[in-house]
Amino acid sequence: MSEAEAMARRAADSPAMDKLARVGLVCRGVLYGLIGVLALQIAFGEGGREADKNGAISTVAELPFGAVILWIMVVGFAALTVWQACEAIFGSRRAKDRIESVSRVVVYAFICVALLTMLLSGESTSDDKASQDLTGKLLALPAGQIIVGAIGLGILALGVYWVRYGVKKEFRKQLRPMPPRAGSVMDRLGLAGYVARGVIAGLAGVFVIQAAITFDSDKAGGIDATLRAFADTPAGPWLLVVVALGVLLFAGYCLGEARWRRT
Repeated sequence: MSEAEAMARRAADSPAMDKLARVGLVCRGVLYGLIGVLALQIAFGEGGREADKNGAISTVAELPFGAVILWIMVVGFAALTVWQACEAIFGSRRAKDRIESVSRVVVYAFICVALLTMLLSGESTSDDKASQDLTGKLLALPAGQIIVGAIGLGILALGVYWVRYGVKKEFRKQLRPMPPRAGSVMDRLGLAGYVARGVIAGLAGVFVIQAAITFDSDKAGGIDATLRAFADTPAGPWLLVVVALGVLLFAGYCLGEARWRRT
């Protein structure tokens, strides 16, 4: 290992980075909690804001000292981005673990960009529009339908993976030893939260596959469009309520993860 790599590894393992990463995990929990609340408001016919990360960020921006909170979230998600980048470079040699870390880097970096956009311009772009625009550009490429269809299958597979991850309680591998009571609570939160995330991702993947089959980018959508689709099922808004509660439970898991996560 070169001297530069050794310095980077020491920085990633420093107490300061550990604390900042845990702040980021708390911010992640806050973001999911707000998305869950917005989804519940939609289910009960009281929601005017989109139930996605940009809707959550806009909600924070309107709070007293909202800008301060957003800057804290920028720092937290930037720390998560750096942490996961270090995990991808210096962490496990398993390809699966590296791919997961890289995917988290992309997600956390996009959230940082969304937070900075809100802070610097006061505006945010909905996930639905962003998803539809990207799908439209991909469909315009040679073999665009195949590319979009493959992405849809990948998102659907991710949803299945998250459901299995929750049911098998594989998230426990990422947590430090806990007292029995704390472990029991985290098991329940992780199970419900990851199953909810998996169901949402699975339906989002189905929408992307539909967009590929019909050559219609409007069929694709982000978290908000996916959550609203649950309210259009025969079960009505109550299915959306169940999924929204699962998202809220995942927010609780994220807060617990900030305490017990191995970093």
